Amino acid sequence: MKLIGKLVLGIIAGILIGLMNVDFITQLFVTIKELFGQFINFVIPFIILFFIAAGVSKLGGESGRMVGATVGTAYLSTFLAGVFAFIIAITVIPLLSTEQAPVSDGEGIQSFFTFEIEPLMGVVTALAIAFLFGIGAAKTNSKTLMAFFDEGKAIIDLVISKIIIPFLPVYIAGIFVELAAEGEVFNTLSVFGVVLVVAISTHWLWLIIQFVTAGAIAKQNPFTSLKTMLPAYFTGLGTMSSAATIPVTLKQAKKNNVKEEVANFGVPLCATIHLSGSVITIVTTTVAVMSVLGEFSLPSFGQMLGVIAMLGVIMVAAPGVPGGAIMAALGVLTTMLGFTEAAIGLMIALYMAQDSFGTATNVTGDGAINMVVNRLSKSE
Repeated sequence: MKLIGKLVLGIIAGILIGLMNVDFITQLFVTIKELFGQFINFVIPFIILFFIAAGVSKLGGESGRMVGATVGTAYLSTFLAGVFAFIIAITVIPLLSTEQAPVSDGEGIQSFFTFEIEPLMGVVTALAIAFLFGIGAAKTNSKTLMAFFDEGKAIIDLVISKIIIPFLPVYIAGIFVELAAEGEVFNTLSVFGVVLVVAISTHWLWLIIQFVTAGAIAKQNPFTSLKTMLPAYFTGLGTMSSAATIPVTLKQAKKNNVKEEVANFGVPLCATIHLSGSVITIVTTTVAVMSVLGEFSLPSFGQMLGVIAMLGVIMVAAPGVPGGAIMAALGVLTTMLGFTEAAIGLMIALYMAQDSFGTATNVTGDGAINMVVNRLSKSE
């Protein structure tokens, strides 16, 4: 069974168990939820450290101007996608929940015991170390450091794919056991069902904006170019991995008149740094979670600008593993927006429910990025 099916079963099972409200079983799931939440918080700094350092250390061997053009264009696309998503989300989502009582974080049910796993470093510290040593490894061409970061990233990839992702349905079940036991789950679900539609619709609107812009710069028909990239979209939809979709994205980008040397460099790089679809989903679901959890007020535009700017940086190299983007983003959400365990659990559930659509948007948008970089390379 695919992950999305397991997550749905986890949500349903959590609701049913919570509605039965048998004290021992409810406390057991709350205990599991809190322990696993501690483990996730412990792993987050390592995700940031190794994902970003491994990605940044690879940038030293390429043309500086080509790297700058590709990274700058990809980051601008990711940042503007987040701003676009926030404008839509802050306009639409409050309308969905205006007549519903806000959901609290659910502090009434206690776990059997408290077991704290203290992270070895903070998120900002991990980010600073990643850039310091990642850039240093790139500049000095240190094979030892590069191998260390690559092997560290491989271990974290395994932790995500073999421990965190498989256990997510149980963790999500624990979140919904708590919500259901306290009578708050149906208010939450009634909002979230529409939120997924809003996120996917925003993906498509952003793709149109991307290709209209790229078409104007490259002097190509934007809708023909977008149609050419559709095989990459559907491949990303199936694989849920930008990295796994590279061969198809590369083939289709070349069909959009992107020079071979530009595509061969730009497509693999964009697969690790261009995250417009993922950021759209995270921003949309962030607004949704904050609107239904009573302890939060909706973020201001200025507050979200800082979050979006950090998301574009902190998720570098995260698309290599399904679910990697949201795992990397949790550090930003906890430090900048104060997300609690309940908020984190709901974010993961919402994000994973449409992870494939965000990935598909990422890889399709890579085609637009490479059209722009191709045009810029001709003007040099």
